[in-house]
Amino acid sequence: MTKRVFNFNPGPAALPLEVLEQAQAEMLDFKGTGMSVMEISHRSKEFESVIQTAEADLRELMGIPANYKVMFLQGGAHLQFSMIPMNLRAAGASADYIVTGTWSKTAVKEAKKLGATRVAANTEADGFKGLPASLDLDPKAAYLHFTSNETIHGVEFFKEPVPPAGVPLVCDSSSDFISHPIDVSKYALIYAGAQKNAGPSGVTIVIERDDMIERTPENLPVMLDYKIMATSGSLHNTPPCWSIYMVGLVLQWVKKMGGLTAIEKTNRTKAELIYNAIDNSGGFYRGHALPDARSIMNIPFRLPSEELEDAFVKEAKKNDLIGLKGHRSVGGMRASIYNAMTVEGAQALANFMAEFQKKNG
Repeated sequence: MTKRVFNFNPGPAALPLEVLEQAQAEMLDFKGTGMSVMEISHRSKEFESVIQTAEADLRELMGIPANYKVMFLQGGAHLQFSMIPMNLRAAGASADYIVTGTWSKTAVKEAKKLGATRVAANTEADGFKGLPASLDLDPKAAYLHFTSNETIHGVEFFKEPVPPAGVPLVCDSSSDFISHPIDVSKYALIYAGAQKNAGPSGVTIVIERDDMIERTPENLPVMLDYKIMATSGSLHNTPPCWSIYMVGLVLQWVKKMGGLTAIEKTNRTKAELIYNAIDNSGGFYRGHALPDARSIMNIPFRLPSEELEDAFVKEAKKNDLIGLKGHRSVGGMRASIYNAMTVEGAQALANFMAEFQKKNG
């Protein structure tokens, strides 16, 4: 078998081996068509089955109510930073944003280009280490936006912020999407780039309540119009067919693993292994996030010096532990342990951390 490493990259991230093997087996001849999924028409009955099955499996896994549309779009979460205010914030209205890391900060920056935007809380002064103690909320806001998991700083919401009555809740769930159960009915819109937990890069999943779709103003550019995308079943133009196909395979794998409750249990086991390695190191390893906000998806940490951090990355790579260098904006280390990372991989990293400390501590 081809060599496989333990892939801790933050995205594009690891995909389940079983999914990759199925995609490999179907690469040249998808279900007797004599063509790859990358070659068949997006108007064909074969691809219609792919996208419809993916949506049905996602609805089943997440318990998505019937009054929500599911869209498979392009442009990543970055495009959603603009599409959300364009579609949901009426002219002259303001929207509230909670800033807990780089990606929510970027979402605010984009929203401000298009209209009035308030920051309801910002934890940057504390180094993006935790969640806000309080929120300054506008009861007339067009929506309240938050990022459920900050990939770079390793901070995660385990309970949704509660907006004022009548204010819709919008969530960037890119890096903890389908990693644990949520109550979709609490949200007006959820969006996620697939390349962390749900599939490869190239497709963004948007789940939007029907009444929010009715907010879409007239005369938006067609590719930025939620109503058109929802009405067309994500098929207004040629969609990212391969990426949607891969998302469908991942969703089938999640179902086979026992669904989101079982996935969450495994994810917490993995996170505990690595956080224990940090907490039991006597300060040799220093976690970034405060204990009550620690992500179970992304675990950033530091060593006593940058020289040791460079050595850590190099030695880890020799041990087939890949993708552990922290984001360039913050440095240090980061272990991303999305759904496809195995408990075996998390244990291998924890063991390596203990051995590295023995040699260098």
